Amino acid sequence: MPDAMPETSVLGLTLKNPVIVGSGLLTDQERTIRRLLEEGAGAVVTKTIHPSPPRDLDERIVRLPVGMLNSTTYSKRTVDHWLGVLRSFAADRLPVIASLHADSPAQLGRLAQQAEAAGAPALELGISCLNEGETADDDNPDRVYAYTSETRGRTSLPLSVKLAIGEGLGDRVRAAVAGGADAITISDTIAGAAVSRETGGLELNGVFGYSGPGIKPLVVAAIWQLRQRGFDLPILGVGGITSGRDVADYLSAGANVAQVYTALHTDMYPTLRRIVAETEELLGGPADAPVAALGPAAGAGT
Repeated sequence: MPDAMPETSVLGLTLKNPVIVGSGLLTDQERTIRRLLEEGAGAVVTKTIHPSPPRDLDERIVRLPVGMLNSTTYSKRTVDHWLGVLRSFAADRLPVIASLHADSPAQLGRLAQQAEAAGAPALELGISCLNEGETADDDNPDRVYAYTSETRGRTSLPLSVKLAIGEGLGDRVRAAVAGGADAITISDTIAGAAVSRETGGLELNGVFGYSGPGIKPLVVAAIWQLRQRGFDLPILGVGGITSGRDVADYLSAGANVAQVYTALHTDMYPTLRRIVAETEELLGGPADAPVAALGPAAGAGT
């Protein structure tokens, strides 16, 4: 049996391992989040909390041979509901990161204040979702800076800004840092589409978020390039993780922790247990073991 994994520090949290469950449909309920932590997750990110989520959209997922398309947006549960849930997590000192977004920077800042008052230990700003009618072009540096700086002005909590890979990523990362981000989460879903064999039209009737193993090489490359250019804040890597080897790959490229999500849509708890066990097999060891070879030298925590 391998020795226990060294603890991981990110966003002010000390985690028992670097495997975090990312934000999505699977993290929309308190009991599920608690179970994911019990099954071994180092931390869990809530489904994105929004003061006025769209309610007239056809929100679905489509499984592809590799990965998944989804047209989902934000949690439909009220802010008051989530504040109660965050207070419950805080009472038990659970490592749960609140994912937040809003229709304006000022509204997001107020929501962050509420989350902090409820005891949330850290935030992830889910400002790059493209499923609400926005496109990748809409996620520009000015927008990223506006949301990040307004939130930073309203809360002292450690916060990560979740961005999608693609053109202009470096400029968006710099805007997030200038706005006061403590870390960056890369990557949100990217634009994807699939043709229906039955109708000949696009599945979900349009272009929506694609996630899964197909984006892993792209995200790994983006993280590696950021580190090569001297970016030294913590990075939460996400995209296509299906195994402990994938987690180790992200750490080798420069991520501090790795978020798993899409893979958990199949056999959620057994899949999580397997990924955590495989990660422990690869990374476990005493403090003087060569674990650092699998992790970044920069941005060890915040």
